Amino acid sequence: MELKRLITSLCSLMSVSGHEQYSYEAVSSLVGKYFDEIKSDGVGNILLVRRCGKENAAKIMIDTHFDEIGMLVTKIHEGGFLSVTSVGGLDLSILQATDVVIYGRETITGVIASTPPHLKKDKSAKKLTELSELLIDTGYEKEELEKIVSVGTPVGFSPVYTELLGDRMCGKSFDNKACAAAAIYALSKIDRANLAADVYLLLSCHEETLPTGGVAAGAFAVEPDYAMVIDVNLARVPDTPRHETVDFDAGVSISISAVTDKRLTRAVEQLCREKKIKYTRVAAPSSTGTNTPALNLTGRGVPTVDIGLPLKSMHTYNEVLCIGDVLELSALVREFVCSEKIREGFAI
Repeated sequence: MELKRLITSLCSLMSVSGHEQYSYEAVSSLVGKYFDEIKSDGVGNILLVRRCGKENAAKIMIDTHFDEIGMLVTKIHEGGFLSVTSVGGLDLSILQATDVVIYGRETITGVIASTPPHLKKDKSAKKLTELSELLIDTGYEKEELEKIVSVGTPVGFSPVYTELLGDRMCGKSFDNKACAAAAIYALSKIDRANLAADVYLLLSCHEETLPTGGVAAGAFAVEPDYAMVIDVNLARVPDTPRHETVDFDAGVSISISAVTDKRLTRAVEQLCREKKIKYTRVAAPSSTGTNTPALNLTGRGVPTVDIGLPLKSMHTYNEVLCIGDVLELSALVREFVCSEKIREGFAI
């Protein structure tokens, strides 16, 4: 399995938050052969299970949320235009002229209409246009469009991917399906005998829209002994504050936070040092901005470590990642699920 192809294949799937199960069959077809079991639950999580074959095996959970930011249709206008509202935190500064996919009764394409600068008044030219004022141009007549699209139809960015210099890639939905790809890539290449425990890879829903997310339901059902949450982290660019960002092309980040397990975090740092996996410590005092708090407080409590993949231009249609960082993340997943030392320290 080639990593870049896996990333683009997963990230191309439609999973606007609240519609993750739309991709269940595609995920099963794409990666199901690498797992012993794949199933979905009532809230939209997709669970991929890889068993170690040992009796009374411990349970490791790897959470990589699978939902993506997007939009929902709110109104259909004359001339084939659509009004939309946001699902998750869209960056309004880059939305105009964006190519989109509308997931109606059939899948159609559109573009977010942009008012030419010639037609803007001086004041409006300097202001960001509110999402409620933007329109998607479909090219259809209203009557024809109403047969395909209705209020509540999800809309996502078009899946176009570009390879840049320096082993970089840009495109939509690397947040957070690139992390799912890194975990799947790692687990697909591990011999069952080397696993320290049964591994439950949760492609969780609702992270972009709910504080608890679908991870709580997924973890409640599995009852893992310990867990790793993987999500993208804000990569540093020249105009960003250093204390709120992480270095790009420098491996993964490990959060030091009130909502992470200190012993497990120290164990993972030690694992990185032993296996020469590149990482950076980041301070996230009260929250990591990920599924970690919800997972950590599920059931009787799940010891959780929070891992980040550096990402530029987050929450846009052209997010940028470094394949080297993805490989470091994949290596960490591999070593984490194979670590007998960590299993002995956390299995109940």
